[in-house]
This record gives sequence, structure tokens and C-alpha cells, in this order.
Amino acid sequence: MPGSHRAANLRWVVCGLLFLITTVNYMDRSALGLVEPILKHLLGGDRDLALYNRHYSEIVNCFIIAYGVGLFFAGRIIDRVGARLGLALAIAVWAIASISHAFMRTVVGFGIARFALGLGEAGNFPAALKVTADWFPAEDRALATGIFNSGTSAASLIAPLLVPWVALRFGWQAAFFTTGGLSLLWLCCWMLFPYNHLHLRYGVAAVSSATAVKVQRPSFLSLLFSRGTWAFAGSKALTDPVWWFYLFWLPKFLHERFGVEMSRLGVPLIIVYVGATTGSIAGGWLAGYAMRRGRPLRSARRFALLICALSTTAIILVPFVRQLGQAIAILCLTTAAHQGWSSNLLSTPSDMFTADSVATVVGIGGAVGSVGSALFTFAVGILWTRHALLIFFGAGLAYLLSMAIFQREAFAAARASVPAKTGID
Repeated sequence: MPGSHRAANLRWVVCGLLFLITTVNYMDRSALGLVEPILKHLLGGDRDLALYNRHYSEIVNCFIIAYGVGLFFAGRIIDRVGARLGLALAIAVWAIASISHAFMRTVVGFGIARFALGLGEAGNFPAALKVTADWFPAEDRALATGIFNSGTSAASLIAPLLVPWVALRFGWQAAFFTTGGLSLLWLCCWMLFPYNHLHLRYGVAAVSSATAVKVQRPSFLSLLFSRGTWAFAGSKALTDPVWWFYLFWLPKFLHERFGVEMSRLGVPLIIVYVGATTGSIAGGWLAGYAMRRGRPLRSARRFALLICALSTTAIILVPFVRQLGQAIAILCLTTAAHQGWSSNLLSTPSDMFTADSVATVVGIGGAVGSVGSALFTFAVGILWTRHALLIFFGAGLAYLLSMAIFQREAFAAARASVPAKTGID
């Protein structure tokens, strides 16, 4: 049918827009880690390295804590006002916060800027996953999530080339003007895109209106105490910290362990995040492939999650390698596995809940994930100098632990919630 064909095309256009803003989102947040060697001198790292490492972890935690607080509320707001307006408000806040970094000179100042950035950026994933649930059927949802989620890795390809170059050529402040400006540019494009009109005509609910069953939106409290919400949230709490570790500490690790200077960080990080981008898309494709081969939805998700969880254990080997190339190869595998894991994990709320609840569940889960990330980052700041081996062991075992503790609950909750779904799955 022509309408169905056009709907399919529009889905991928919308997915492309989500990919672009997720890329910009992660460029904004990664800029701090990429200019860290310059800030190290500005904030007194030359005088007391141990104190500076703690201060750096505190600055990072300001973002993570604010991100968690923002997620807790952003999901419900987006479910109420809609993805288009909710995402636009979030971008406006984080763009201004990103630019504000250029005016800071103290630990407290950078902490305030990171906190504001975290509040704004919290809206990106709840909005993007709500859009995905609105536009994509179940068999394509993880792939769509994998594609837009690969923007997190694409940012890590682009940012190491762009941010250090801008910082070294025009000053470190210019790096934050650049990333914040890209956010504002995308916001203008988003406001011109006729999202609501096209969604009403070509979204999943419109295409499948003949079979859809209208259900009342669950209350916030019912979602907050749902088994499915906490299975998702528990998995986020265990595995989100690992990605924060890669994002904020990997440039520092390569610099300190292998002597990679800021001007040469681009190539190693690009190689690592090419692997991560590939893993994000491949992980999402894997679940869809299993479904098309006859596996039930939950079985396909579990299969993809298990493959990714097993692959992430390779990170335990990184502290024992002596050559940069070996470390890069392992990091390619583990970042790819993390992103494949995320593509499938982020699809589980739309498997368990109706579309008008997805952003709320994602927000709650993300908030709990941020608590876990803050605790892990605090531990990294303490352990980094003398006990880094413990950090890599924890990162390697987190995914299997999540499978053992939480994912059985998640799939049981999904099985129990099937009658309440809209029928589009």
C-alpha cells in the first residue's frame, strides 16, 4: 500500500534525525574529557595529581547526578507534552549549558555548568525512545534504536577530531561554543520539521489503527512500582556506568598508560568508536534477525543481550596488555558489545509498556542508572591511581550480573504485560 510504503520511508527519516541529535548530544558531553589535558593545568593538576583526580571525578559526577535527576522527571513530561516539544526544550537548555563552560575557571564553576548540561541532556533518550515506539513496529524497534544510539559512538568518532583541533587552534573555550552551536542548529531544523502532522498520518498508531486497542495511560506511581520498570532500571544501574567510564576516562587512560597526547587522541578513539558504532547497529539487527527466523520477541531480545554480555568480559584483559594496538582491539570489542547491549535493553520498555508510557519508564530507568553511574565514577576517582584493575573487573562482569539478577524479571514482566499492549507487536 502507498501509505504503508511512505510510512516506512518516513520512519527512517525520523530515525536519521534522532541519530543526528544523539550524535550532537554526545559531542556536547564528551567535550570536557577531550580538553581535560588543558583543564588539568588550569585546575591545578600539576600541583597535586591525586586531588585533581578527585576534583575531576566530582565535576563528572555533577553531570551524572543532574542527568539522573533530569531523567526522573523528563520522561513523564515528554509523555505529556509530546516528543517534539519535549526534545526542543531539552536541547535549548543543554545548548546554553554547553556554551556556559567557556566562561568557567574553577572546579565549582565547571561543576555548575556540568549540572545544567546534565539536566538538559536528560531529555534526549526518553524523547528518542518515545519517537521510536510511536513510529516503529517491534521487529524493527531494536534496529532503529541501534541506529540512533550509534550516534553516541559517531560522536566519539567526530569529537576527537573536531574538539581537540578547535581547542588547540582557537582556545579550549571554542570547543564548547562549537558543540553548543551545533545543538542550536539542529534545534532550528527540528522546529521546522512537521513532526506532529506526519506522525498522525504515518505513525504506527495510524498505520495499524484497525487492530490497535485503546488503553488508559498508566499512572506515574503504577509505573514507578512496576516489576518491569525496576528490571529495566536495575540493568541500567549496572551497565550505564561502564559507558560513562569509556566516555570520560578512556582518553585519560590512553594518555597516562600509553602516552597518547591530546593532539593524537583522534586516531585511537576513532578506531574504538567505529567498533562501537558497528556494535550498536549489529546488536539491534541481531534481535530483529532472530525474530524473523521465528524466535519469539522475548527470546530474541534475551539471545542478543547474552551475546553482548559475554563479549564485554574482554575488558578485564585491558590492564594486562602492554601495546596500544592490543588495548584498542579489546576496547573495540567491548564498546561494540556495550552498544549492542544498549540497543536491545533500550527497546525493552516498548516491549513491556504502551507507547504513552515508554518515556516515563526510560526516564525512571535512566535516573536509577545515573545513581549507579555516580557511585561507580566516585569509586573510579578513588581507585584510579593505585587500584585500576578493580575498575576493569567490575566493568567486565556488570552485564552478566545484570542478566543473572534483573533480566529474568524483565522478561517475566513483559510476559505478564502482553494483554495490556496495543496489539501492534
